Amino acid sequence: MPSFDIVSELDMHEVTNAVDQSNRELQMRYDFKGVDAKFELNDSAVTLQAEVDFQLQQMLEVLRTKMTGRKIDIRCLEIKDPEQANMRARQEIILKQGLDQPFAKKIVKMIKDKKLKVQAQVQGEQVRVTGKKRDDLQSVMAMLREAELELPLQFNNFRD
Repeated sequence: MPSFDIVSELDMHEVTNAVDQSNRELQMRYDFKGVDAKFELNDSAVTLQAEVDFQLQQMLEVLRTKMTGRKIDIRCLEIKDPEQANMRARQEIILKQGLDQPFAKKIVKMIKDKKLKVQAQVQGEQVRVTGKKRDDLQSVMAMLREAELELPLQFNNFRD
């Protein structure tokens, strides 16, 4: 029986490349000459550090541009409020991966509301969709691509 998985994943190698490119651009930009500003990548977050809040906004725009250029959907970024302390400004950006329970249930409900002959079930941080016809599965994919969701979705593990 044909099936596929709905997931939300980031290519962490591309994220690393985007952060490195952003750091290089900061070194080259005229408005950041002599300024102690940098991007730091942790396992699931990017930290922006600068001297003032205005520079953080500029840095955020640089990071968004570099991630878009590397084909990373910026909907996976959860931007926290900037923090000001001791002549330093910090801002954290959380990289969202995986489907949490409420979001996965929302996807299952959307699929069931379409009344297609498919079954959808939550399996950890992904949703497995099975059906008898390949066309039904492809219509589920098309419906989810058109939906305005807060996380980017990928479809993998398609079995016929």
